[in-house]
Amino acid sequence: MTRFGTRVAVLLAVGLVVTQGAASARPAQTAVKASGITATVNTDGSYQIRTRQPADWTFSGTVGHPLTSRSNTAGSDSIGGYQQVTFGYTDGVPRTASIRVYQNAPVVLFSATNQSAAANSAAATFPALTTPALPYRESFQHKQFSPYQFNGSLAPDSPLVSFDGHDNGFLVSAADNFAVANLTRGANTVANGITSGVTTLPAGFTHRTMLVAGQGINATFTTWGSALTALGGKRPIPNDAGVTLNNLGYWTDNGASYYYKYDTSKGYAGTLTAVAKDFASRGVPLGYLQLDSWWYPKGSSNSWQGNGTDRGGEYRYQAAPELFLNGLAAFQKQLGLPLVTHARWIDAASPYRQQYTMSGDVVTDPAFWNSTMNYLADAGVATYEQDWLSSGAQPRYNLTDPDAFTGNMANSAAAKNVSVQYCMALPWNNLQSTRYQNVQTARVNEDRFERSKWDTFLFGSRLASALGEWPWSDVFLSNETSNLLLATLSGGMVGVGDAIGKENTTNLLHSVRSDGVIVKPDVPIVPVDSVYPAMAQGGTPPMVAATHTDHNGLRDGYFFAYARNGGSQSISFRPNDHGIAGVSYVYNYFTGAGRLVPAGGTFTDTVNADGSYYLAAPVGRSGIAFLGDAGKFVSLGGKRITQLSDNGTVRATVSFAANEKSVTLHGYAPTAPTATGNTVGAVHYDSATHLFTVTVTPGTDHNAVITLTR
Repeated sequence: MTRFGTRVAVLLAVGLVVTQGAASARPAQTAVKASGITATVNTDGSYQIRTRQPADWTFSGTVGHPLTSRSNTAGSDSIGGYQQVTFGYTDGVPRTASIRVYQNAPVVLFSATNQSAAANSAAATFPALTTPALPYRESFQHKQFSPYQFNGSLAPDSPLVSFDGHDNGFLVSAADNFAVANLTRGANTVANGITSGVTTLPAGFTHRTMLVAGQGINATFTTWGSALTALGGKRPIPNDAGVTLNNLGYWTDNGASYYYKYDTSKGYAGTLTAVAKDFASRGVPLGYLQLDSWWYPKGSSNSWQGNGTDRGGEYRYQAAPELFLNGLAAFQKQLGLPLVTHARWIDAASPYRQQYTMSGDVVTDPAFWNSTMNYLADAGVATYEQDWLSSGAQPRYNLTDPDAFTGNMANSAAAKNVSVQYCMALPWNNLQSTRYQNVQTARVNEDRFERSKWDTFLFGSRLASALGEWPWSDVFLSNETSNLLLATLSGGMVGVGDAIGKENTTNLLHSVRSDGVIVKPDVPIVPVDSVYPAMAQGGTPPMVAATHTDHNGLRDGYFFAYARNGGSQSISFRPNDHGIAGVSYVYNYFTGAGRLVPAGGTFTDTVNADGSYYLAAPVGRSGIAFLGDAGKFVSLGGKRITQLSDNGTVRATVSFAANEKSVTLHGYAPTAPTATGNTVGAVHYDSATHLFTVTVTPGTDHNAVITLTR
């Protein structure tokens, strides 16, 4: 059975207690209201959702049958307080449905249940909405890495965001049953049900759909993702959660120097041990090391090289004995670093097919996952990377197996404190990750990060980060400044694959401290709102993407922009639109020049295909725009500047690695500032550019406190 046959939208469901009674004994309509959204249900089975913000919009539909019951309730769930209309009707079988609107977020949750077993048919679709006629839309394709598309055909497992030229939009997605959800759209309609590959829905089957309206494409994604992760029980993951998010890593996947090859004089294990020692000797110690698919036997050949054009699936998920003579745990002890281990699907020749319950080419059996995670945890594995999710590593698409595959994987890993990374994910995999706290990262573009993949990386980061996953760019080499910069701005993993002795230490220290800790932003870099309608209109508009750090109400922005026409293009952004309050100073990181932007003003520049990078800092009450560590891409990242305030005097706490001797801070001031602090050097001021620098050294606690006044 294929993943998606003929698209069939069927009933959405949740089990709710319903007040019984004849529809004629009740008012013609019942309405609930919250967050400027009004949901109305009529006795004839029609329903409407009306919004006041960002516009006066109406979404309408009908269940096609008179109601048999109807009631209003109020309550709260993991998203927050809500008002709800619950109603019943009969469409071959008795069904119960509800529309829930939330008090503190512009979110609508549609739910319904068939009360007895029923055929999966198109006769009872809920919701099937007529929507506002907005000119543009974005969705994500049912392909590896869920690539973005504008105005294309809708994949059944993708969210759909519709928007206008003023960044007003709404987003619709499944809220559960992600693997078998079937989102469909017409000219101005959208409906959600279950794929036709599922022929029967059991009694009590529940399916839900979420609708979010918002001003700003990014705000709409964020509201939707926050609601969906809350519904799934997933809490926000800190950007330094565990060694793979906190520290520089080394990768051996496709595009890296040691992908299926090694120094034959050292062996594979010896080569990688030498890599770790070399990085440490150069002052950029690694936090972990990734082992790609070469590390375990594959294919019918039961060898680390595998066989066939794709080398085959896992024969046995254990270290290949010809590479690791004493096993994985012994290698990890020799290496002295945590590991990330790659995984594929189960090969047709694998003995696992006789040992464990399978679905398609993956194992659903919890015994396999418990055994696997025990083995990995004993070998110092920090992260399990499930690759090939769009191809080989897929379960059968029914109502149970996708949850068994991803759920048993995540739960067994969590029991051993192992995090999970998704790679080659389909849209439903990303949505499914909202159920698992330890699914922390996701690859968002194809192998070997490079210039041609920047667009996919940025739009993919928008989807992944909304759903609680830190985006991962994939491997690159440390001398590739822009790739290193973008990986750092992702807020997620930073990993390189240089050959021994080829590291660019100077470049890497723009991203990490000398202990290998990444100095990163608070949130992943994503395209700014204005990019979306420009892209949806066609052509090759330039890219502008942004992220930020926050300190005590002070927000500093980081903007990366590049031409997409093969030449040069004009770009613009307004710092105030990104929470950078009042007058700001925008500094070009690579040219060392900057200029003031008035409150509400627009910064403009011309960029080429290689990109330009800007820091935007507010001019505080002191009159100073503090730019932070002059040597770091994310100059005010929390791993360097732990505290910052400006109440007329700038006060900053600078954090050092144990072996760091000094940090140079910089900023803008209309006149030369005065710097004080126990470990603070002299201020150097350029009266022509109004830029200043000052060097600080650490105290005994590896911190320095500096105050700046004018």
